[in-house]
Amino acid sequence: MKRLFVIPLLLLNFFCANSSTEEEGKIIKATNPIIWADVPDVAMVRVGDTYYMSSTTMHMSPGVPIMKSKDLVNWKLVSYAYDRLADNEKLRLENGKNAYGAGSWASSIRFHNGRYYVSTFSSTSGKTHVYTTDNIEKGEWKETTFEPVLHDNTLFFDNDGKVYMIYGAGDIRIAELTDEVSGLKENGINKVIIPNASRVASEKVGLPAEGSQMVKHNGYYYLFNITWPPNDMRTVIVHRAKEITGPYEGKVVLKDRGIAQGSMIDTPEGDWYAYMFRDYGAVGRIPYLMPMKWENGWPVLGENGNVPDTLDIPVSEQLGVWGIVSSDEFNRIEGDAPLPLCWQWNHNPDDRYWSLSDSPGYLRLTSSRIDNSPLQARNILTQRTFGPESAASTFVEVSSMKNGDYAGMIALQKKYAFVGVKKEKNRYTIVMINGEKDEPVEVASFPLEQNGVHLKIECDFKNRTDKAYCFYSLDGVNWTAIGNTLQMAYTLPHFMGYRFGLIHYSTKETGGYVDFDYYRIEDRITGK
Repeated sequence: MKRLFVIPLLLLNFFCANSSTEEEGKIIKATNPIIWADVPDVAMVRVGDTYYMSSTTMHMSPGVPIMKSKDLVNWKLVSYAYDRLADNEKLRLENGKNAYGAGSWASSIRFHNGRYYVSTFSSTSGKTHVYTTDNIEKGEWKETTFEPVLHDNTLFFDNDGKVYMIYGAGDIRIAELTDEVSGLKENGINKVIIPNASRVASEKVGLPAEGSQMVKHNGYYYLFNITWPPNDMRTVIVHRAKEITGPYEGKVVLKDRGIAQGSMIDTPEGDWYAYMFRDYGAVGRIPYLMPMKWENGWPVLGENGNVPDTLDIPVSEQLGVWGIVSSDEFNRIEGDAPLPLCWQWNHNPDDRYWSLSDSPGYLRLTSSRIDNSPLQARNILTQRTFGPESAASTFVEVSSMKNGDYAGMIALQKKYAFVGVKKEKNRYTIVMINGEKDEPVEVASFPLEQNGVHLKIECDFKNRTDKAYCFYSLDGVNWTAIGNTLQMAYTLPHFMGYRFGLIHYSTKETGGYVDFDYYRIEDRITGK
């Protein structure tokens, strides 16, 4: 049972927060962005009338999220390719090391002979990873790893039974794999097939061509890549050849608002679409869907060279982010998964120090070591922020904290904001810490005279405003702003859109614990 000091629940209306559907049963046209949240490097496969998509979540655990759709517009999380990428100091956040900006990068997803394959690669593990299952939604994934690291690889099963990975940056290479997709084939093909692939966009290179995704259509092999010429924008290029090893000819196929890198997919009716991301500031890299057609043997993306904001795809609703984020009251019954798929840990969790059963109805986080920065703290439980506006709130019970403990919420990126409770000299204070600079600043501090507090972080991503605001409430009804505004920024060291996180860490002694009563999200903010 919930404890008596917890304030009664607020009315939750975010489950009906889909503003795209004004009337029940009304057919609408889909709009871009399809998901206004960090879902980059999308790869896609269609099996019958069902689409599956993988994406990048790098240092998060579990990783390589798998999403499902019936219409290319509404996506829901159904699985992850792995629970933990590897087990090392970086992924355990030990000895000052971390895997921010690393972990696993762009993936490829395929269906072949009744099995699903997801491939990715990692500088953190030093390996190329292949995950397989015969049931992508409910089945167990089997992992195979091998060296070397094949950067931005696209797994490809050819009609003659041979298996390849096409990969690389700048020079695009092909490597033949064993029939079991367990490693490089001895004496197999392994060579450059497109030297300096960026040249078709610019003689000068900012970001060398990468992000390979291959499609075979009407007797041609089409290899899609992105590049970024200096003082320009992300650009989509494609090369084609009659043979998989070349020779290839290439051209630019899209240059619009930097929308690039993703996957091409056909529908059962024979229509084609491309699904790619756009850099959108602190919220991350958000996916856009666009029509694609074939003209004179080449793919043509978008409409008149642009990605349309409105798509000629009728749907009864557009879920947007609501298929990949959700609120959680932390109530579980027998048979429930411990954590819904919307949750990911920041790096590998230590399962000994979190629980949903020690105090049923609550998430308990226990401190197990000393950390001097929230960015190095283990067991931060996170979900994506999302646009154009998003807010997350919680209640944290703090009476079992130790001196030097911090507990609460974090807007997680290199430039972070923390709002929560600090215990020092056996006194509790509500604090807001702004981590925008190299040295974080405790901007505000107020005494806490009760055993818990409601906390909230609001994020404004409209027009890349990228501002975050922190609040607290003693009763769960009346909210008070605390501290100052965090100017959020998408930084390359973290290489990920902001996350809302529930956090507890120690700076002096271990063994303290806190209980989080709920996690609630909304798609609107009050501002400061």
